[in-house]
Amino acid sequence: MDVCRPFSYGSFSWLLFGLSFCISAHTTRNSVFAEPPSKLSFNQDIRAILSDACFQCHGPDDKQRHGGLRLDQSAAAYGAGESGSIAIVPGKVDESELSRRIMTDAPELKMPPPDSGKTLSKAQVELVRRWISEGATYEDHWAFRPVARPTIPKVEGFPHPIDAFLEGKRSSLGLKAQPEADRVTLIRRLTLDLHGIPPTPQEIDAFVQDDSSDAYEKLVDRLLASPRYGERMAVQWLDFARYADSNGFQVDSSRYQWPWRDWVISAFNSNMPFDQFTIEQNAGDMLPNATESQILATGFHRNHKLNGEGGIIAEEWRVETVIDRVETMGLTWLGLTFNCCRCHDHKYDPISQREFYQMFSYYNNVPESGTLQGESKNTEPTLRVFAAEHKAKRDELAKQIAADEMELAELQKGVRQLAAKWSDEHGSDLLNKKSMWTQFIVQEVKSTGGAEIREQGDGIYLVSGPNAAFDNYEIRGRVSGGAISGVLLECFTDPSLPEQSLGRYPNGNFVLSRVIVSVREAGSVQAKTSKVIKAVADFSQNGWDIGNVVTGSKGRGWAVDGPTRKENRKAFFVLESPLTVSETSEVTIRLEHDAIQQHNIGKFRISTTSVPGDSVALDEVPISGVLLEALKQSSKDRSDAQWAEIEKYYANQVEGPLQVKKREIAAAKKSLTDLDDSVPTAMVMKEGKVRDTFILKRGQYDQPGDKVERGLLAALPPLPDGASNDRLGLAKWLVHETNPLTARVWVNRAWERFFGMGLVKSSENFGSQADFPSHPELLDFLAAEFMQPTQLPNVSGVVAQRWDMKALQKFIVMSDAYRQSSKTSAEARALDPENRWIARGARLRLQAEFIRDAALSVSGLMVEKIGGPSVRPYMPDGVWDETSRYGDLRNYKPDTDAGRYRRSMYTVWQRRAAPPSMLLFDAPNREVCTVKRSRTNTPLQALSLLNEVTFVEAARGLAVRMITEGGASADQRLRYGFRLVVGREPSGNELDVLKNGLDADLNELKSSQGAVDGILNVGLVRDVSGIDRTEWAAYTLTANILLNLDEFVNRP
Repeated sequence: MDVCRPFSYGSFSWLLFGLSFCISAHTTRNSVFAEPPSKLSFNQDIRAILSDACFQCHGPDDKQRHGGLRLDQSAAAYGAGESGSIAIVPGKVDESELSRRIMTDAPELKMPPPDSGKTLSKAQVELVRRWISEGATYEDHWAFRPVARPTIPKVEGFPHPIDAFLEGKRSSLGLKAQPEADRVTLIRRLTLDLHGIPPTPQEIDAFVQDDSSDAYEKLVDRLLASPRYGERMAVQWLDFARYADSNGFQVDSSRYQWPWRDWVISAFNSNMPFDQFTIEQNAGDMLPNATESQILATGFHRNHKLNGEGGIIAEEWRVETVIDRVETMGLTWLGLTFNCCRCHDHKYDPISQREFYQMFSYYNNVPESGTLQGESKNTEPTLRVFAAEHKAKRDELAKQIAADEMELAELQKGVRQLAAKWSDEHGSDLLNKKSMWTQFIVQEVKSTGGAEIREQGDGIYLVSGPNAAFDNYEIRGRVSGGAISGVLLECFTDPSLPEQSLGRYPNGNFVLSRVIVSVREAGSVQAKTSKVIKAVADFSQNGWDIGNVVTGSKGRGWAVDGPTRKENRKAFFVLESPLTVSETSEVTIRLEHDAIQQHNIGKFRISTTSVPGDSVALDEVPISGVLLEALKQSSKDRSDAQWAEIEKYYANQVEGPLQVKKREIAAAKKSLTDLDDSVPTAMVMKEGKVRDTFILKRGQYDQPGDKVERGLLAALPPLPDGASNDRLGLAKWLVHETNPLTARVWVNRAWERFFGMGLVKSSENFGSQADFPSHPELLDFLAAEFMQPTQLPNVSGVVAQRWDMKALQKFIVMSDAYRQSSKTSAEARALDPENRWIARGARLRLQAEFIRDAALSVSGLMVEKIGGPSVRPYMPDGVWDETSRYGDLRNYKPDTDAGRYRRSMYTVWQRRAAPPSMLLFDAPNREVCTVKRSRTNTPLQALSLLNEVTFVEAARGLAVRMITEGGASADQRLRYGFRLVVGREPSGNELDVLKNGLDADLNELKSSQGAVDGILNVGLVRDVSGIDRTEWAAYTLTANILLNLDEFVNRP
């Protein structure tokens, strides 16, 4: 926070967003030591005061505007309000109503009103009055102005452009840059910043001993070329994208979105230009001939929460996902808060509710349900992500299937001869056989929900048209006489059904609730029924067993995992008492679906049997009456239709050349399906049918207002020439050179990463309440360079390109400003406590992930593997039992293999309760987009470093390294451990303290084997041959101290 001091002209800023009171004014000219300017600047000195204290009632939101007064625009502010008074009379402070209102003590006239919770300090009041007296000149918001490349100042002794921009302001304040840090500090700082783990002693020594003039630049290039760089960069992007391994809300069950995380790592490592990085994540699916990688990139906008709770309304939650995308896009790329605009015009920024829904329209066409419907897996649209080995195997199987199908086609050309020979030799066998199942002779099929049900031949019916919430199918017909003891239901896949599966729900699933069979004799009104007492299926989805059809459990039924198991299914249902039927009996079989909305069967066939219930089986194929009639005819008397029926039976049921070839094809296709099932999926974007978009009153999904079309914010430039007015056009607009925000936002975050604070302190907000840049010219210079480089350096010999992320970062870390020592005098620290003027290097606490990674790295436990599914490091058993009570993340057990020691970015992340040790060190829960982490210091953090199992295991591993790699003497081992942990050599005093502690621990542990076991048995126990357990325990305690050093958890 800026230093506060008594008022002096030109030295005040604005209240921080959200504060309801002001104790004293903050600096506006960016230092209390700035010289009074000749004239105040609206952007730098006044905007934030008015924004915080006045704009809520007198700003952009016309629905909440009071008194007809608007203070964010000059024309309105210079005019009369509803009272007739003029708020601001330029140059005439005593005639300005605004001046009178902020000066008065009368409660009924005072502004801001006493009950608003906002006040202005005397200093701020005088600052506003001075601005009015100077002419009350308004300025467009600095962040909305076009990026203009400034001239690089010529400052002797500071050849690097960054240093030239910094030095002018720094020297005017009486501050001097610190000398370059020592090489041990430099390599540790740079390695932690670019890799997130500390350098090894060997790497430090190599850099220290390299006396070449470009030693530092070679170090930078080496670190940028390492795959660790992509992992380090991706961590922040996961926060932006609200990446997690669970869906959130009450169920908070698991999802599998890690292939998108791998894409992010790869994009950073390949130095994908930021404009391409942006376009692919927002609209990669809409690019011409989009590749798998470009489609996968759009997973950024599918990382939102998904609700699977019972009784929810799908459309409500679909709307919530679209709103989330707009808000996430605004924060991530524009640095603007869109959140309040779903309900009303923005209180502070020029963003209307109408414009919010115009932006909403760009993301409104994804064909998604918006809900999970209780399923713990990825929801459509999804993309299968094939690794190279998968692709090779898939191509091999596809070629084999194609060759086999060609052979089958040749065999089928001679099917008439094969079928004739079989019918002559074995047709009578089939005629004399008593068939278990006989196809139901259907006379009428009806859907109570209004669907169309049409015969496809061979007794099979396909359902289309309206898909009612809870549809029932009534199949009326007859049997040849005798009795009905059971019903066979066959369900078939079809290309016309969702996911080309079996059900009519968008994911391809169905849930059958009941089967009811009734018989009505001709002339009778009353029908006889018999309940189902037994049901058997060839497959049931977990939790949706066929037995549910028998029990009739409310909200349950038989489901077949349609989204992933797209295979024909069948089940039979045995009646309690056989129903007697005659030739004139009317039989009705009713299939009911009332468990989950729209989960109706898509394609089916019905057969019946009269055999006793205990003899009914699934494995016999129903024989149609048409086939039997055809076999009764002699060969010469059979019609073409009868021959077709015999040929079909022969081809599908009779063992012969066709069956052999079909089994080979089926086996190959099953292998292909199994391969595909083993391939991970990721949720992605897909442009579906254009939906109408409406302003939603108060942001409610069921209260549509005016219809709106796609459109951008009026305060920002229009779409680039030639860009389509769709999601792809929006993506291109985000990174077009005329957009004033994206480049500024990104370079500011890059600066923040290396210096701990952005040139714009409020890196999360570039709107009207943003902090004014400490160095506005430098901000614009970096933004211009990022978009069109003229000064950015080569990286490993590669010329900088437009939007070059690695070149930008190299440019920053090559500056003298970055390489400064963080040591400084008390006087300089008092002059600039926040280091806004960069007169010293920044010393920063490591992020949660990198503290753990550093511990694993120096201990030798880290398993370095790029990408892959999330892993389960140590957390308490059952840590998520309460937060995933209805989900599948209960009964947490940490990995006992390599996954336990992977980098922290791969840790499984539950949205409602992120990993505890990560939260302790300020990681967000990722329920929403987070572009800036807080930085706190609490006692719990120290307790975690001392006692959390991972850190105890790390201390034990570090102890092993000290003993086995450090040397023979205690001094050598302690020096080695100290260097592993903090990089430098310990001082004599530090070494004495460590040695005395080690000796004391050894003496105490020698007499307490229980204490030794207590130290060495924490976590996974791995005995190391050749090491005395007492000595190991003592060194573990010393290593535990080293891992708690301030130098270890901070980057120097």
